[in-house]
Amino acid sequence: MRESMNERRGLSGAVVVSLVLIVLAAAACRQDMHDQPSNTALESSPFFPDGRSSRPPVPGTVARGHLDEDTHLMHGRIDGKFATTFPFAITDAIMNRGRERYDIFCSPCHDALGTGRGMVVRRGFPEEASFHIDRLRNVENGYLFDVATNGFGRMSGYAAQIPVNDRWAIVAYIRALQLSRNLKADELDAAGRAGLARATEPR
Repeated sequence: MRESMNERRGLSGAVVVSLVLIVLAAAACRQDMHDQPSNTALESSPFFPDGRSSRPPVPGTVARGHLDEDTHLMHGRIDGKFATTFPFAITDAIMNRGRERYDIFCSPCHDALGTGRGMVVRRGFPEEASFHIDRLRNVENGYLFDVATNGFGRMSGYAAQIPVNDRWAIVAYIRALQLSRNLKADELDAAGRAGLARATEPR
């Protein structure tokens, strides 16, 4: 009888010790949310075969809002050729937006009139081509959009800084600048002729 009681006590003691060990083990494995097993950007990781924690996009991934199927709008091309038209109607609001964006991004090099004598040119940067030479007056709208997007020569592309529609608005404003330098007086409407008369009045 006494041995049986001792056995039961020994068994219950072993159970208590086991429970204590389990609780201690569980406490040792605690993982708080503020201490997550994660990687920082561009950190190496032995988990992936290439050793990189930052994973490349799955092939064919399209960012939200950037399906970009409209090649006329997104790339200035139709059937692989530079478009001669605009991908949307040019309104007064778009023209005003184009002038604002042009003044910010383009005029430092091309100047306010598009003659290629902007402030940085006057401070020693190589002179840019004037928008009023025949070559640039005759290029397609899509060509001007492509240059604004991808750059040309010393000029860097502005795809990262200027949204697509704003780049087209700038192209529209450049066309207005070109037209303003080559339009004949008899092609102006009444308001335009009146404005021209005021501008040329002797002071």
